[in-house]
Amino acid sequence: MIGLLQRVSAAQVHVDGEPVGAIETGLLVLVGVQPDDDEARAQRLLERLLGYRVFPDRSGRMNRSLVDIGGGLLLVPQFTLAADTKKGTRASFASAAAPETGKRLFDLLLARAHERHAPVASGRFGADMQVSLTNDGPVTFWLET
Repeated sequence: MIGLLQRVSAAQVHVDGEPVGAIETGLLVLVGVQPDDDEARAQRLLERLLGYRVFPDRSGRMNRSLVDIGGGLLLVPQFTLAADTKKGTRASFASAAAPETGKRLFDLLLARAHERHAPVASGRFGADMQVSLTNDGPVTFWLET
């Protein structure tokens, strides 16, 4: 699985003009699912997201995790992260998981996140979403499991 995480001071997702998820200080994570991904990879991604040290300590060094600061987690499904862009001028999505697999694993990731952390919010799988954020830093990392 792919997680593009961004440290944010605020982020929100709208579908059809209506808010469906929002957080204040925390992580906005765009989530991509690939064909070989499974429950173990979803669990590993969640562990990394919760424990990844991207928030500053008293010295200004990135030594604190989402759990350490009690920040929000906003998960947004984004199949385009798994696109193959190595050649040509149009992405191929053959390297993305089938929609039913992607939804199942995204829903699993979201459910496990709710079990282990709060606050947690999400976008809507398969929807046309508008995502807005204030990237803090900016700090952005690409995680893969």
